[in-house]
Amino acid sequence: MIRVDVEEERKEILKRYRRLLRVAKPLLKSGDAKLIKKAFNVSSEAHKEMRRKSGEPYIYHPLEVALICVEEIGLGTTSIIAALLHDVVEDTDMELEDIERDFGPKVAQIIDGLTKISGVFEYGSSQQAENFRKMLITLSDDVRVILIKLADRLNNMRTLDSMPRHKQLKIASETKYLYAPLAHRLGLYSFKSELEDLHLKFTDKETYEFIVNKINETKVSRNKFIKTFIAPIQTDLEAQNFRFNIKGRPKSVFSIYSKMKKQNIPFEEVYDLFAVRIIIDTALENEKADCWQVYSIVTDFYRPNPDRLRDWISTPRANGYESLHTTVMSQTGQWVEVQIRTQRMDDIAERGYAAHWKYKEKENSPEKAAGGLDEWITQVRTLLENNDGSAIEFMDDFRGNLFQDEVFVFTPKGDLKVLPFGATALDFAFEIHSEVGANCIGAKVNQKLVPIGHKLKNGDQVEILTSKKQKPSEDWLKSVVTSRARAKIKDALKEEKKQYILDGKEIVQRKLKQMKMEFSSVVVEQLRAFFETKTTTEFYYKVGRGIIDPTSIKGFKEFKQQKKLKKNTMIQVTDESSFTKEIKNLKGPEHDQLLIGEDMDVVDYILAKCCNPIPGDDVFGFVTVNEGIKIHRTSCPNALELLSNHGNRVIKARWTSQQEIAFLAGLKIVGTDRVGLISDLTKVISNELKVNMRSITVDSDSGIFEGTIKLYVHSTNHLDKLIDNLGKVQGVLKVSRFD
Repeated sequence: MIRVDVEEERKEILKRYRRLLRVAKPLLKSGDAKLIKKAFNVSSEAHKEMRRKSGEPYIYHPLEVALICVEEIGLGTTSIIAALLHDVVEDTDMELEDIERDFGPKVAQIIDGLTKISGVFEYGSSQQAENFRKMLITLSDDVRVILIKLADRLNNMRTLDSMPRHKQLKIASETKYLYAPLAHRLGLYSFKSELEDLHLKFTDKETYEFIVNKINETKVSRNKFIKTFIAPIQTDLEAQNFRFNIKGRPKSVFSIYSKMKKQNIPFEEVYDLFAVRIIIDTALENEKADCWQVYSIVTDFYRPNPDRLRDWISTPRANGYESLHTTVMSQTGQWVEVQIRTQRMDDIAERGYAAHWKYKEKENSPEKAAGGLDEWITQVRTLLENNDGSAIEFMDDFRGNLFQDEVFVFTPKGDLKVLPFGATALDFAFEIHSEVGANCIGAKVNQKLVPIGHKLKNGDQVEILTSKKQKPSEDWLKSVVTSRARAKIKDALKEEKKQYILDGKEIVQRKLKQMKMEFSSVVVEQLRAFFETKTTTEFYYKVGRGIIDPTSIKGFKEFKQQKKLKKNTMIQVTDESSFTKEIKNLKGPEHDQLLIGEDMDVVDYILAKCCNPIPGDDVFGFVTVNEGIKIHRTSCPNALELLSNHGNRVIKARWTSQQEIAFLAGLKIVGTDRVGLISDLTKVISNELKVNMRSITVDSDSGIFEGTIKLYVHSTNHLDKLIDNLGKVQGVLKVSRFD
């Protein structure tokens, strides 16, 4: 039993509350402090008996969320009150009506958006996806719901240490899958970076700590380098009477990790480890000219890379982000990214949507920065209004809308349209009008005829060609990336599908009547199983479309006469606890040394082919619908989606001490070619105890040797030892594992 010093805790709560008031003071109007105090007292009283998993008083959480809202986003009194009360309705007897009575309808509306919905959810859909959809619906009324939710998620991620491992994986993956892109889309870059870093910390701690240590090791030399790099720029800016501030900081841990993974390079080869940011204080009307003047000063001293110039001042990103980015070569032969922006642009980059509104409310505000974000919110509203599919389907569409990069294209009249990276001529057609999209047969891009799936590039001028006879088909979904286009195509297909389903039902009724069989739900269900379709509607649809030949229904009658329809004996698992109860019936062979579920039992499982886990890897179990339990590595490319969307089907799994079971692993070897190299490599492998090689492929070009070897090992330790030994072979430059 942990002893609690109540007096000390009370002092700490008051200390945190006073800090919140101190930070919020510049934003408060008269009477606001009283309201905040009232909300704090209500929250303290409501949560007084509650503690977090770490053992701390629960009130710490709403206080921290409120502080993030003020300090890191710049929100005001209404948001502070909503943040303090955001868990009260869900966790206590207090009703929304009580909140509305005491704090007004705005606060009640925000809290309603923040309160998770309870109840039954369709199997296979994530409760979190439903909650997220509910929360986004309130976006049409008040964007503060999303901002407070992001602050809530950030605090949960910062305190994730105290949660059990499988919960850490689920929450961290959900964060990376949904909340980080959403923070990016709302322009909260510091949020996005921290959420991604924390995701890496909890899903791949080893890599996270390795990069953090490397960044810390290079800190002194990096600071010295930055000082030398900015000295001449600083002198020139002062000489030209600029008011400015220069910051130099390393890239986030996650962006370094992504670069290492994407380009398959070690930490030392990530060339733009840090960025230098020049922030100038200048009048609104001089912003563009002054930023380009600073660019001119920077490039007077350092040679720029022409392929790495990004001008987001002339055409801001859709989330309102404005900045001028260039990468220049320093005198020591290192590439350095330089970001040039004004104080206003920096505020919007750091605080996103909240700052965007602050500047929009001022007179002479730059509407161009406002427009993109407002348009996006309008798009989200449209998506919400038109969506009647499953929560998972909705989340996929929505995530597609949280695009990271954009392409700027023009209409024949020269109007600018901003589309996600990878958008096609068909996306552009739907962007113009849903009817233009539905009748699109092709396009002219820069006067050249192209098909509807043609991917657009920056600066393209696009003219859409239409025909009244054209109508959307299923294949079109493969040719679009925007949610708007997907939603409109799906709507058109739904109408068509309804007709096919009605036709199919009619055909089945007629066929059964001919065969003197009763048309009932039982018979239709048996037909569905016989033709291996997931639902009866899908069965009707396939009959209506002619995919299932109506004459083959005869075969069903004959089959029924021969023997009874086989019943699916798979366990229907809806959540982790019901799964754990069923585990006792699934005892597997003793040699399978993988412990699964809450009780850490030994059960049957399949190793996922997408990531080939081996003993020693950090893994989790996933209950599939018809293949039992699959084991995935936490770093598996599919892990993010599985953990985010189907968290209720994720179960704990960890390796015990191994007996000698062999697991397939792949190694990539790069080196300088020489006579006898392959012989030396195979010698090392065959000398290693109990290692069997499955395959080896070698490619040699201009003296560079590249090979892949697939072999059987017993654990990660065994594999690491082998990698180490192969690395010592003369001429080998790099040995790495691949999935």
